[in-house]
Amino acid sequence: MSKDTIFIILYGLMAAIANLLGGLLVSSRRLGQATLRYLIALGAGFMLAAVFLKIIPETIALWSGEVLVPMLWLLGGYLLIQLAEHTVAPHFHFGEETHEDAMLAHHAAVAGVGALMIHTFFDGVSIAVASLVSFQLGFLIFIAVLLHKLPEGFTVASMMLAAGRSRRSALLSSVLVGAATLAGVALVVIFQGIDLYSHPLSAYALPLSAGVTLYVAASDLIPEVNTREGGARTSLMVFAGVALLYIFELILEALGAGH
Repeated sequence: MSKDTIFIILYGLMAAIANLLGGLLVSSRRLGQATLRYLIALGAGFMLAAVFLKIIPETIALWSGEVLVPMLWLLGGYLLIQLAEHTVAPHFHFGEETHEDAMLAHHAAVAGVGALMIHTFFDGVSIAVASLVSFQLGFLIFIAVLLHKLPEGFTVASMMLAAGRSRRSALLSSVLVGAATLAGVALVVIFQGIDLYSHPLSAYALPLSAGVTLYVAASDLIPEVNTREGGARTSLMVFAGVALLYIFELILEALGAGH
């Protein structure tokens, strides 16, 4: 087993554990709404910076400067999550679900869990593919994913609780979304050596997962930041997330892991 594969598996395991931790926290009510909102804002800024400053340039480089095809794959990833979260599961809401009347129907909660599993599957794909491109990109995407893993766990567990399910069901749902992350990692690890039409698998998977990441940051997380309850402090955390990406890059460069 190569060193890259070991890192990919470790990243996937830590991300999945963070999903479970989010479920545990929402079940026990140990993390307040303000803290959750700050974490969502920080993750949104980091993810947006990662997509525009790291993933898209790396994707275009994988396609030898061609732009149209990788951008079509990116758009496809974005629309895939729009389909899953707001067409298949129209009651989906990122963050802690407090509107119990909206999630009262069990089928709505189950659809929401299924939608979230699709997007956490691509969390795993993103981590694995980015790690295959370079150590730095893999680490940065892992951090981007990790920052929104707690909110994912909150989301899925609170949907089940709002639908009248037990705490055990809420925790099980967070386990399922964590397992979906590991499934995305496993798929890339298994098929990493495959070329499609003279391009490596990463040339297709990276922009697809970038579209998923962009959707989560811009359409799921940012609206949570921009609520009336958020305020200027929460908004500033988005900018802090962008700065955090730059800080991590500097740290990696100093450690000799810049590429």
